[in-house]
Amino acid sequence: MSESKPSVLVVCLGNICRSPIGEAVLKHVAKERGLDLTVDSAGTSNYHIGEDPDDRSVAICRKFKVPIKHSARQVQADDFRKFTHILAADEANLRNLNRVKPRDATAEVRLWGSYLDNEPIADPYYGGMASIWFYSCKKDFEEVYHQCVKLSNAFLDEVVGKSTQGVE
Repeated sequence: MSESKPSVLVVCLGNICRSPIGEAVLKHVAKERGLDLTVDSAGTSNYHIGEDPDDRSVAICRKFKVPIKHSARQVQADDFRKFTHILAADEANLRNLNRVKPRDATAEVRLWGSYLDNEPIADPYYGGMASIWFYSCKKDFEEVYHQCVKLSNAFLDEVVGKSTQGVE
């Protein structure tokens, strides 16, 4: 268990789908565990700076009564010193983070899945085949949500200790 309060930056590509869901879910799970945790999210790209989360991200969080509010931003050099942990959604974003990480970085930069099963969080933005696009996307966003719940619990178990509460 770390002496300083953990602070976490969840990172995906555009910061409108996976990372805002991850941020909202990690905040929610930490709160349910009674933990005071600073959580934010960002993207490795500048595609959506200033935009709200994708409507499907908002809808899935609302479905599970998890508050979500965020304005997309790009990862900054200072994030590597400001946060104790930077969690990448997938290997491509992990590579991008390690590529831009400053020499004086203090944050631990890891694949978020490394706390559980080493699985990436698949990007739900485009979903499956065009003919079943809406259903596929809805299902994909729900899968991202459930994966973020599992990863949040695994991350908190390792960083602050096992919980006696089952948070879902």
